[in-house]
Amino acid sequence: MNLPNNLKIDYNLATIVPLEKLKELNAMPVKKENFYTYIAVSKKSDESVQYFENIFKTPVKFIEVKQNEVMYELENLSYKAKIYSFAFNAINNSNSNHSFINDFMDKLIEFALSKNTSDIHIETVDNSLAVRFRIDGFLQQIFSFEYALYPIVSSIIKLLAHLDISQKRLPQNGRFTKNDYDFRVSIMPIIGGESIVIRILDKQNANKNIDELGFDNNTLHKIKENISYSQGMILVTGPTGSGKTTTLYSILKELNTNTKKIITIEDPIEYQIPNIQQIAVNDEIGLTFHEVLRNVLRQDPDILMIGEIRDKKSLQIAIQAALTGHLVLATLHTNDAPSTINRLLDLETKPFLIASTIKAIISQRLIRKLCPHCKQETLINKKVYFDAIGCKECELSGFHGRDIISEIFVIDEQISSMISSRKNLKDIVSYAKTKGYKKLLESGFEKVKNGITTSQEVYRTTRY
Repeated sequence: MNLPNNLKIDYNLATIVPLEKLKELNAMPVKKENFYTYIAVSKKSDESVQYFENIFKTPVKFIEVKQNEVMYELENLSYKAKIYSFAFNAINNSNSNHSFINDFMDKLIEFALSKNTSDIHIETVDNSLAVRFRIDGFLQQIFSFEYALYPIVSSIIKLLAHLDISQKRLPQNGRFTKNDYDFRVSIMPIIGGESIVIRILDKQNANKNIDELGFDNNTLHKIKENISYSQGMILVTGPTGSGKTTTLYSILKELNTNTKKIITIEDPIEYQIPNIQQIAVNDEIGLTFHEVLRNVLRQDPDILMIGEIRDKKSLQIAIQAALTGHLVLATLHTNDAPSTINRLLDLETKPFLIASTIKAIISQRLIRKLCPHCKQETLINKKVYFDAIGCKECELSGFHGRDIISEIFVIDEQISSMISSRKNLKDIVSYAKTKGYKKLLESGFEKVKNGITTSQEVYRTTRY
């Protein structure tokens, strides 16, 4: 909720008033300050003035905010009041034998998990401590606490992640496990304090079958066909946060048998997978990405997964592995599948090597799914579309959860020949379309047609 003058919500204040009454008045008590009680409302009324002045025994000052902002606060009031109470006690009862800061972290993580949060952002901003959750790819402001909470929270997170609590001038990275989830911690020094990001790693993502990810039947068939090869390279492309790692893990699960040795090179390892040899890069001790790649083929792998192809050197080693009887899976940052060819050429790879090693290129994005509880049908030109409305089930966003849109560019003999002879990329794409290649945008509009998402969401995620 956007509040003036850096006001911070005292959630204990709201618990004084019956929740149903707050919903009726569409109002949220914010703070008692300077003989006034501040109330956030979407619409002022005489009834609200009289009611709150009788409750709090002070004059009231109203802060006008959007209706959905008040509704969001009220729907999460019990959770937020509990978290606020632990934070307040952590600041003001430091001499107590009770560890309120542990309670605070437990409840904050529990709240984040209940909202399907992917990242918790804790950062010092304008002499306060802000907490934001990334939900379905979007950051949402959850709390604003007094700055005094910052050093306490920073210390407990560093202890959990086995980091140096006295170090505030250099970046630190760590991880911890709680409630059957893994949490990856990144701490960065900033002006006025630190930015702490906790990535929530749901172990279930590592156990997903490739059939469960949301690929359409045609793409799924082509992926399974191409991962059945004993050698060559398959690339998964897309921006950060597009689900590439989850796709790679699901492919590894599909291929994971006792007859194959699978080795992964990751920085860092996000999920641990049974029966697979996973190597975590560690530059501090000389276990660099290039050093591992240079030596890993002596381990006699059947399948090699490279977390990310970063430069010309790592690409050369990956191609060498693909040429010598290994199936190589890797990620690369490109806008779409066909442009990956130009990216590989930019990394000074010879066209004939691209043509002879790359089997398929998958490009993907994650789109938000329409909330099934409140999506609304609209008839336009005799076609049915769905709009995002917003309700308490989706935190008033109109969306709940995410789905995948994708394209797969299969390198057949003709395309391989066109790459070797340096044909124009447009000509290559034109040919691929005759063989069934469909672009990301087409995959997205299939989801729109099926009522899964909106056209605005498809354009947002595919625009580049």
